Amino acid sequence: MLPVISALVACVAGLVRSRSSLHLEHLALRHQLAVYQRSVPRPHIRMTDRLFWSWLSRLWSGWQSTLAFVQPRTVIAWQRQRFRDHWRQLSQPGTPGRPTMAKEVRDLIRKMWQTNPTWGAPRIVGELRKLGIEVAKSTVEKYRVRPQKPPSPTWKAFLTNHMQDLVALDFLVVPTVRHTLLCVLVILAHHRRRVVHFNVTEHPTAEWTAQQVIEAFPWDEAPRYLLRDRDRIYGTSFQQRVQPHSPVLRGKIVTPSQYV
Repeated sequence: MLPVISALVACVAGLVRSRSSLHLEHLALRHQLAVYQRSVPRPHIRMTDRLFWSWLSRLWSGWQSTLAFVQPRTVIAWQRQRFRDHWRQLSQPGTPGRPTMAKEVRDLIRKMWQTNPTWGAPRIVGELRKLGIEVAKSTVEKYRVRPQKPPSPTWKAFLTNHMQDLVALDFLVVPTVRHTLLCVLVILAHHRRRVVHFNVTEHPTAEWTAQQVIEAFPWDEAPRYLLRDRDRIYGTSFQQRVQPHSPVLRGKIVTPSQYV
């Protein structure tokens, strides 16, 4: 602050001095400034010095010609920094973010979720308003109690665990030279990629497909899991025909989408 006051006092004193005296003083100050520039590598600048030159640059158009201890772009950078700091303080008067929810309210929200598992967030918001507690729906959902469900097995895990007990069946289409289509049913064991059974027909039905499964596993050779797609041919009539013949297949006819 002292250099700024000294400069203001010198400015007032210069108003009553002669012009020749001012020129000599100006010459002496210029010489001393040149000596300081040679000897001092970097001057120590305080906040008051920055404020002084920021203020002077707005009042006097010739400030750049007399500036020696810093570059003019440095003063401009000071002004921009003061502008950013000023508006940052106005836009962020307090602590950023939402106010902290009281612990009693958080515990109450969790208790209401546990006591009433069928309630949704809007219902809990309404019940809290009856108690004089104003909270948002997102706040209630944030503090809800989420039960830890065991992870469901994936289709890859199912194949790994039951590869030896899994048999798949599907149709493929073969065109003939007479421009007709033949449907080939293939029953494949996944463990060794072995073709267990196959047959050809022009008009596949659920009854015919079920009979092929029975012929592929005539005795106690039925697999534990039978894999098929969602074709209508594997519907209720197919399952009713296959399962009584092979009790091992009862309730074990699966589709990949059940394990995805």
